[in-house]
Amino acid sequence: MILRLNHASGIPLYLQLMEQIKHAIETGALRPGDQLPAIRKLAEDLVMNPNTVVRAYRELEHEGVIEVKHGSGAFVSDAVAGRMKVIGKGQAVMQSAMERLLSFGLTEPEIRRLFENELASSAVETLPRRQK
Repeated sequence: MILRLNHASGIPLYLQLMEQIKHAIETGALRPGDQLPAIRKLAEDLVMNPNTVVRAYRELEHEGVIEVKHGSGAFVSDAVAGRMKVIGKGQAVMQSAMERLLSFGLTEPEIRRLFENELASSAVETLPRRQK
């Protein structure tokens, strides 16, 4: 697993680390049951404070992405296997949609705006009435 963080991006390092680990799981680079690097080793490799790695691992554990077994380390949760299947199906839908949109002659910025608008309107429709 190769993790790359951008120290100059303005995005907190723990969030970048979390996203990198989630991406590694989604792409199959990490699988359920795989052990994550030890906190000190990862902090050293990424040139960051070990407390930042602890925070990322804690958040990932809270989200159910990883399981921390004290004395043994952090492992990709078995529960993410089902989620990976759903994400894979979603990826296939997105690829098909992209192919169709590109065949219409739409540009990347146009497709991005369409997607963001649809995502925003779907999110609004799923909110309970009083929150709109």
